[in-house]
Amino acid sequence: MTSGTAQADLTIFDNAPELALQWHREGVGAVLCTVVQTWGSAPRRTGSQLVVAGDGRMEGSVSGGCVEGAVILEAQAALEAGTHKLLEFGVSDDDAFAVGLACGGTIKVLLEPVGHTLKTEVLEALVLARTERRPLAYEVDLTSGQGHLVNIASYPDRMRLDRSGVEEDGTTFVAVHNPPLRLIVVGAVHIAKALLPMARIAGYDPVLIEPRAAFGSAERFPGERILDDWPDEAVEKLGLDARTALVLLTHDPKLDDPALMAALRGECFYIGALGSKRTHGQRHQRMIAAGFMQDDIARIHGPVGLDIGAASPAEIAVSILAEMTAVLRGKAE
Repeated sequence: MTSGTAQADLTIFDNAPELALQWHREGVGAVLCTVVQTWGSAPRRTGSQLVVAGDGRMEGSVSGGCVEGAVILEAQAALEAGTHKLLEFGVSDDDAFAVGLACGGTIKVLLEPVGHTLKTEVLEALVLARTERRPLAYEVDLTSGQGHLVNIASYPDRMRLDRSGVEEDGTTFVAVHNPPLRLIVVGAVHIAKALLPMARIAGYDPVLIEPRAAFGSAERFPGERILDDWPDEAVEKLGLDARTALVLLTHDPKLDDPALMAALRGECFYIGALGSKRTHGQRHQRMIAAGFMQDDIARIHGPVGLDIGAASPAEIAVSILAEMTAVLRGKAE
């Protein structure tokens, strides 16, 4: 049995392409607005997107609020004209301070009307790839507005760093579309009840694995995606790619270890396991006995989470999410 959504959901922070395609198909029209260049400490990074519908609806953000109004008006004009447009805004010190910056700067936003310069078939292929967790890059000429999807091998550094941006020629913008971050949690315990919604807010698509029906019920975890398979079977179905974090919370080697072994053979960027130092030492020995090398086992963060003195389940969840973030962003010690 699986409760919740049957396929990988994209978070509300990263669904602009999907929403743009939906609004276009509904016949109201849509414009995808993308940050292509900005100042160094901007509240929205390069590649951030806002989608504007022909009826005035909007979702997303390109600046934190200081230029959205102007972008929406320009987007509706671009949709009516059926042409792309590159906007440039000089943000004043006062406006920058209002959205959390120390000083102002410049922001450039590309407007792409769906079905015109942004071809429907290109957007459909992009949305399909995102649904299937296949990384892609979208390359667009800022002068002509013509864009197309390219193989990730064309931009290995950008894909690895998850960094969209303008190339050295000054006219080619590359939007990186890596699979959404995903968190797989094994064990429907109190920590999981706090960790899953926190992770979703941070941009993860969370999945809970719990074969014990009394623990992993929809009543205890309303709205969550729950797999009641054995953990090794569940992670095999889900896949463990480089955009996936795995957190083991059961304390039960019969449940944790099969998933852990699958993770050590996979590409998870983060593997965390609950338990004391003594418990982790025993886990270490079991992995050695299973044939894993020391370098493999060193990928396991155990005891799980940063040492922040966490006591309650919610505080432990905070520590886990913080450690996941540090590892993802290359800030882990």
